[in-house]
Formats: sequence, structure tokens, C-alpha cells
Amino acid sequence: MNRYSLDCRGLACPMPLVNIQKRMKDMEPGDEMDFIADDSSCVQDVPAWCGVTGNEVVSLENKDGVITAVLRRGPA
Repeated sequence: MNRYSLDCRGLACPMPLVNIQKRMKDMEPGDEMDFIADDSSCVQDVPAWCGVTGNEVVSLENKDGVITAVLRRGPA
């Protein structure tokens, strides 16, 4: 398993999701990504996107306006 990171602070919707999607294409099933953003819409958008695409939200936290998550690449 490989681990990646993606910092989307300063980006507004839909750019965090666009960047997640681009990074996930380079990942293998089971790989994980540490994600950070400050766009509050990510709290709803990231889990919704993962549900539609078959990827997994391992954890998600919104603390003081900073959203951190661990995402796992689902089966291709």
C-alpha cells in the first residue's frame, strides 16, 4: 500500500474534487491519501464523491475550518 498527500487549501469547489480525482487515477486500489482543505463544502462533497466512485472515506474531520481526511482508493 502506498500513501499520498493532497493539499487543497485555498481552492474553492469544485477544484478540491477535481484534484482528488486526478490523484486517485495514479493510485492503486487500497492506496490511501491524506487530504487537507479549507473549503467547507468538502465536508459533504468528498464523502458524496467517494460514494459515487467506489472510493472510501477512512476518516474526516473539520476542525477550526480545516478539513482533513484519509481517503482510500477503491477497486478499479
